[in-house]
Amino acid sequence: MRTVGLIVEYNPFHNGHLYHLQQSVKITKSDAVVAVMSGNFLQRGEPALLNKWTRAEMALRGGCDLVIELPVAYATQAAEWFAYGAAALLDATGVVDALCFGSEAGDIGPLQRIARTFAHEPETFGGLMADALAGGVSYPAAYSAAVRRYMAAQGDDEAAAFPLEQPNNTLGLHYLLALERLGSRVEPFTLRREKAGYSQAEITDAQIASATAIRKLIAEQQSPLDAAPYVPAATMELLLRDCAAERGPASWQSYAAPLFHAIASSSAQSLAGIHEMSEGLENRLKQALPALPSLEVEALLNAMKTKRYTRTKLQRVLLAILLGHRKEQLSPEQLRGGIQYIRVLGFSAKGRELLKRMRKAARLPVLLSAVRPPADYPYLELDVRATSVYSLAWPQATSRDLFRDYYEKPVTL
Repeated sequence: MRTVGLIVEYNPFHNGHLYHLQQSVKITKSDAVVAVMSGNFLQRGEPALLNKWTRAEMALRGGCDLVIELPVAYATQAAEWFAYGAAALLDATGVVDALCFGSEAGDIGPLQRIARTFAHEPETFGGLMADALAGGVSYPAAYSAAVRRYMAAQGDDEAAAFPLEQPNNTLGLHYLLALERLGSRVEPFTLRREKAGYSQAEITDAQIASATAIRKLIAEQQSPLDAAPYVPAATMELLLRDCAAERGPASWQSYAAPLFHAIASSSAQSLAGIHEMSEGLENRLKQALPALPSLEVEALLNAMKTKRYTRTKLQRVLLAILLGHRKEQLSPEQLRGGIQYIRVLGFSAKGRELLKRMRKAARLPVLLSAVRPPADYPYLELDVRATSVYSLAWPQATSRDLFRDYYEKPVTL
């Protein structure tokens, strides 16, 4: 059974995701689909619209066969570690033959050459990065500029001209870097992203819209029904179900009270130890708080944003505060050690067959629920805590909701 792996967030699963899934199966000639999906908090430093089990069900009803969770320790990181964690999980299943990701360029050739060049970073690259950062730009922009300069110096004009600064191209490069560094046998493919950009907030097509635009539409209209043209029927059914049960939609403002409590009750010195906190951001944060026009997360982000610090970077900082993630927990040394388990969120009948194969092929333990206590799996402990925090957005949350990881069985289809 040839199997393709997808790295996803499905926030929520929409028509563009359905197209990507179907085309991935087609171009890789696969029979089954394994999705590595972020849990309740996402790569851009945001809470997911709906919880991870509902989104896993969306994935299964959209055509995935097995959904495994990318731990929050990697799911909320910048591109390098997000990609490394997700690619490592696909590789560790032992049953995934191909990885297919979306990109703005739709051309894997230049990306592969860059990845092979930078799988072991050239000695001179650090100087190029320092020069780029000295211009006051964000880290992603500096990285793209330094890569272009290096590839141009190597005489690869096509790779030097590649639009690496575009978000899906950047993620694609880091997927390829991860596969190279892992020595993985997983074969990479890419599809061109069509009709809607990754963070495009405006809707310009009758059926395809970005997840960003769909979330904005739901927030502005205060009804999931307005998103119906852009999502499969199963997604709409699940959106309506969870919203009716007051289990969504979650947004940053849903966590304003615990976030502001965490900031207000912490000293600048304590905040300095938070993961992603750098270059005195803790002082900027403490200074911004008294001057806010309202206790809204959006107001705090606007007060802190600069050319150097992108919104995504700042959201990740706030999320690390909300979740209590410390630098020593998520240092490069810790992250480089990899994930210690494969957590299953859902599976179809075909996915059940994959799980049977994984009993022999997987290089990590396969977990169908959180183990008690999770001390042997530090990242699983962070996931349990993240679920507890995530449930605070629900007006009628129970103690069972807070510790749902211990009780919830995988979604089956």
